[in-house]
Amino acid sequence: MKKVTFIAALFLLSLGANLSAQRHFQSDERYGGALNLGLGIGGYSGYYGYIGHTLPVLNVNYEFGVVRNFTLAPFITLYSYTDGNYRETVTPIGVKGTLYLDQLLHAGPHWDFYVAGSLGVALVSTTWDANYNGDRTYYHSVDPLYGDFHLGTEYHFTNHIGAFLDLSTGVSTVGIAIH
Repeated sequence: MKKVTFIAALFLLSLGANLSAQRHFQSDERYGGALNLGLGIGGYSGYYGYIGHTLPVLNVNYEFGVVRNFTLAPFITLYSYTDGNYRETVTPIGVKGTLYLDQLLHAGPHWDFYVAGSLGVALVSTTWDANYNGDRTYYHSVDPLYGDFHLGTEYHFTNHIGAFLDLSTGVSTVGIAIH
């Protein structure tokens, strides 16, 4: 799965560079300069499968325009799981590369459509209950490499505020974009 995510991210980067180099796409829309605040469900790939269900997630990123139709966004995500014996907090951090498809799809001025890939590391913190006397080494954390593939859309209410839906292979969110 990690190799597929890495290859998809490289493909998106090269596709974004190729689309931005083509001069026949004329648009005055600029991407980037957006703070995205999202709530959703999901979990760290490999992690939430272990507990058997998805978790509530908080995600924050800030997009910077790189080239036409392509942005990079440093992100931080947070979710936590508690059972009777321990609490585990997972904090993925990394960068999300986004390729906007508005011109290709002939989207109206209120809509953005995109594909994206995220790559980073997941910081995992486990705290065991003080009264737990069992084996504290039976669970080994998953690989800290974090990868995710996204498909999403944003609707712009104004030039400064929008709402987005980001569906992904790991953490799917809905939220507010502040431009």
